[in-house]
Amino acid sequence: MEVVRITPRGYCHGVVSALRIAREVAEQGGGEPVHMLGHLIHNTHATRELEELGVTLVDPPTRLEGLDAIDRGVVIFTAHGVSPEVRRRAEARGLRTVDATCVDVERTHDLVRELAGRGYEIVYVGRRGHPEPEGVIGEAPGHVHLVQDLADVEALDIRSERLAVTCQTTLSIWDTEELIEAVRRRYPGCEVHNEICRATQDRQEAAVRAAAGVDLVIVVGSPRSSNSRRLAEVVRTIAGKPAHLVDTVEELRPEWFQGARRVGVTSGASTPTHLTRRVVEHLERFEAAGSEPV
Repeated sequence: MEVVRITPRGYCHGVVSALRIAREVAEQGGGEPVHMLGHLIHNTHATRELEELGVTLVDPPTRLEGLDAIDRGVVIFTAHGVSPEVRRRAEARGLRTVDATCVDVERTHDLVRELAGRGYEIVYVGRRGHPEPEGVIGEAPGHVHLVQDLADVEALDIRSERLAVTCQTTLSIWDTEELIEAVRRRYPGCEVHNEICRATQDRQEAAVRAAAGVDLVIVVGSPRSSNSRRLAEVVRTIAGKPAHLVDTVEELRPEWFQGARRVGVTSGASTPTHLTRRVVEHLERFEAAGSEPV
């Protein structure tokens, strides 16, 4: 069985920057407690490493609720961004804030704030419960309308002549295209701003291309990670090949590889390199031995 390393894969620039910022804060010390308001990135292994450096995870359903659990010290805003209200609340509580928001997410915040300031209503394609939409919607409460599926688009009741549509940065380009087109059909005059980040798009396109020449694809990433889940989904739906999301090498299942001659391996933008390397090395050992992974 041949193992095909799909590139690009692994950490994107936003994740690298967020981890660097968090490690620097933890190493500087100063005697103050350090908290991350939610998972800095959506990977349990990276979170555990930060906790070992002394960064405490505070992870309630919303960022505002999380602030209620922090009474002093430093709070790190994660790569997913936060709403202006979270920033105001942190300042009011006397917390020192460190911002690790991805620059691509910041661009979406800027876009929504600018559109709302010009009197636009904004349709936002995103996933309920994900922290990125929570922060973006908080830029213009009451003027940003979250849609997750076609039923949400059909339920929209927007009367404004000024309408724009944008999206969560970590979704599939194919998913957003379908929903954006649905919004266009309902509101032909809407402005479209597709904010899928380049790193997410590059990884998805590479996975789909590579899937054409392999029997199945292994995506290394956390189930919490939106971009990792979407990688597996686009391989299944766009390329029509089996794809399995695994958090660690121990989650590989022998039955996936029955009759497989070529297997592709990729990883989400929040997946540590060493986890992907372990999966590749594990599969290559069995390749060299001429048997199936166990």
